[in-house]
Amino acid sequence: MYEITTVLLNRLIDMALEEDLAQGDITTHMLIDPREEGSAHVVARQDLVLCGREIFERTMNRVDPYLSITHRFADGALVPKGSIVTTVTGPAVSILTGERTSLNFLSHLSGIATLTRRYVDELPKGAKTKITDTRKTLPGLRTVEKYAVRCGGGINHRANLSSAILIKDNHIAMMGSVAKAVAKAREAIDPSHRIEVEVSSLEQVSEALSAGAEVIMLDNMTHRDMAAAVKAVAGRALLEVSGKVRIENVASLARTGVDFISVGALTHSAPSVDFSMEMAARHAR
Repeated sequence: MYEITTVLLNRLIDMALEEDLAQGDITTHMLIDPREEGSAHVVARQDLVLCGREIFERTMNRVDPYLSITHRFADGALVPKGSIVTTVTGPAVSILTGERTSLNFLSHLSGIATLTRRYVDELPKGAKTKITDTRKTLPGLRTVEKYAVRCGGGINHRANLSSAILIKDNHIAMMGSVAKAVAKAREAIDPSHRIEVEVSSLEQVSEALSAGAEVIMLDNMTHRDMAAAVKAVAGRALLEVSGKVRIENVASLARTGVDFISVGALTHSAPSVDFSMEMAARHAR
């Protein structure tokens, strides 16, 4: 469901390179002898969780297949500030041309992984609660962004609108009630599919449970009502918390006993982390 294929990566890379190199890199080609060999270190300028090794390497090799890339950390690794993450060697013109696009991917995905790890680390020791993402992703980047969430220790919610049944407030408004919406969905789907329902009150929790929902999303409910929902459901359905989730309240949300805490900010608000590419000339071929 969340497989990152070569076709997908190449499509993303080609689009990004076309954006940056529509008319070529005029500065580099004016200044640098095409015979000049170079070496560049990618350095972490902050503590971070790494994500994006493959797309970084593929981007560089899309610019020039003769570039050699050596990685020193795996995706998902904690990288201390000042560490050399990757070294690129080969034609200096190619390294400089591919620098920004490859770093953009690495910085963005590592930013998501780093933010996800911060949320995961806030979970109380021994808590069953998992941090999960949402569909609030940048258009076209969902698959790689969800991969970054996994690198940070989170788990993925549905990949797209066809991968799971999630009955939300507007569906309920159109159907008239939680019970009617669940019953209609149950009639139409394979029994192996589970149904998730978004609710905003304890009354709707009871209605969703009676209707046979396997997952109940507690949307913007108080901590007291969340705890009451956990007690009322008593393990008969999985419970997910959504809305107004912040780093500061992750621990208290988990202590209510819910199964999942979904965080849109993992993908829509993660700041890119800071890498630098430090170049050194070698020699002319």
